[in-house]
Amino acid sequence: MKEEKTNAMRLLDGKKIPYTVYNYCESGAVSGTDAADALSLPYEKVFKTLVTTGKSGTHYVFDIPADRELDLKKAAAAVGEKNVAMLKSKDLLPLTGYVHGGCSPVGMKKVFATVFDSSVLNQEKIVFSAGKIGFFAEVAVKDLEKIVKYSVADVTAERQ
Repeated sequence: MKEEKTNAMRLLDGKKIPYTVYNYCESGAVSGTDAADALSLPYEKVFKTLVTTGKSGTHYVFDIPADRELDLKKAAAAVGEKNVAMLKSKDLLPLTGYVHGGCSPVGMKKVFATVFDSSVLNQEKIVFSAGKIGFFAEVAVKDLEKIVKYSVADVTAERQ
């Protein structure tokens, strides 16, 4: 049986970036922490991709650990905006090419300013959506900059 490839996987292949694919389709997971639990992965290694809109109308991407919440004030400060708000779910597919729950920092329709939470610096490898619900890609942090232009900042808060 041929392995299913997502756009994100094809881009990683094209840049010759080694990665591991995780499939959690059968688990019924609906959140990043559910998926991490299904795969027995630590939450701090599993990153979720969130898309926001700044007061200026500019869109920004934030990647944070699955068990954390985006601190909107810290996020706005990280990108030099007065404030940022989460993008409406209905706007995600037309803007990024990805659906809610399958949004990857790799291979969006356009290039957006991307910020990884500073906790990424504590990881050798991270896991993020491979661009389709039910699939993760694990990539070495050192290889991430070969495919995603990003900055690093403290943008999270403890989950309430």
